[in-house]
Amino acid sequence: MQIYNQPPPSQWPALLKRPLINAPDLEATVGQLLQDVAQRGDTALRELTLRFDKVQLDALAVSSEEITEGARQVEPELQAAIQLAHDNIARFHEAQRQESIRIQTMPGVACWQKSVAIEKVGLYIPGGTAPLFSTVLMVGVPARIAGCQELVLCTPPQADGSINPVILYTAQLLGIDKIYKLGGAQAVAAMAYGTETVPAVNKIFGPGNQYVTTAKQIVSRGGVAIDMPAGPSEVLVLAGENANPDFIAADLLSQAEHGVDSQVVLLAFSAALAEQTLLAIERQLESLERAEMARVALQNSPAIVVQDRAAALHLINEYGPEHLILAMDDAEQFAEGIRNAGSVFLGHYTPESVGDYASGTNHVLPTNGYAKAYSGLNLDAFVKKITFQQLSPQGLRNIGPAVERMAEAEQLTAHRNAVSVRLKTL
Repeated sequence: MQIYNQPPPSQWPALLKRPLINAPDLEATVGQLLQDVAQRGDTALRELTLRFDKVQLDALAVSSEEITEGARQVEPELQAAIQLAHDNIARFHEAQRQESIRIQTMPGVACWQKSVAIEKVGLYIPGGTAPLFSTVLMVGVPARIAGCQELVLCTPPQADGSINPVILYTAQLLGIDKIYKLGGAQAVAAMAYGTETVPAVNKIFGPGNQYVTTAKQIVSRGGVAIDMPAGPSEVLVLAGENANPDFIAADLLSQAEHGVDSQVVLLAFSAALAEQTLLAIERQLESLERAEMARVALQNSPAIVVQDRAAALHLINEYGPEHLILAMDDAEQFAEGIRNAGSVFLGHYTPESVGDYASGTNHVLPTNGYAKAYSGLNLDAFVKKITFQQLSPQGLRNIGPAVERMAEAEQLTAHRNAVSVRLKTL
């Protein structure tokens, strides 16, 4: 990481530029892949899995025997940890249920709204560089709470063609049995279009690399909904006056190790603290299994010294980080000014890792600045809101003349007549 001392706001966009693949080339490449799967189905999926994952698959679907055997391999201590995370995530998302709204907008005119679960959902679980079984919880738990009827899970196969046992255990815990050995953009294509083996879904959930994110965005133009553009991971840490450099370094590295296209940003009020943090990063890198991957990500990651809190707040809201850590004594007070962030971690003892795994909040979050317009994954994403209305004869008398006049003003005579013919019978 390189330290930038109080750069002017005009330089922020260049310093905070995310490390993205050339967009036109990416779109064209992914578009061709999607078309291939749409046209050739399972055959294309097998060829693409061999090309990208170096695995020759006989069967795309994971059998019930494979699920049972894989789940058996998970040690009891990890099972208990997953159960704890499951329970916290379930509590938080269960609390997001909303009662149906029913009101009378005027005498005789009743309107109400009802939440209805999306019937078929696709769950994408990354596994290219790390088997993210925690994501199974993040997408599967709210899908179950919402009442989705069919859950289709896709995740990349390991080198031997199997699925990581912990992913299978977590899926089994949630009662998910439609599991397919598919990763990348081809998995998105399979769930969007359906193949001989993989059923098509109504909405696709889950994070992924830039290929997965681009694939989700392309299929969303054709009638398949997606949760959000959730691409390479990122974190911004604001280090207050009493922040611990070792804590901050660990938080930055926890995101840098996700992948070479991750980005981490350090904001500090003093150059001395920024320098201490960079030294702590170097010390901690030595013990990381994914140190080389983290080092590449750090090359695209700035440390910025800001003049004051106003500047820090302005920069944070301009950047719109996926994860925001406020390592400050008065973090909750400062957070009142946050407008753009996926998920916020307050104080010195709230590492981003707890949100990734077990606090209860969801770790599927908007990246690449999409936090300016998108929410993190929540229960509402798994339901549709259907509105209803019903008029009594008196209600039609009360509202009808206004509708007739409005329809006439828009020159929509049939709209007016639909009211008029009824009024004439009253």
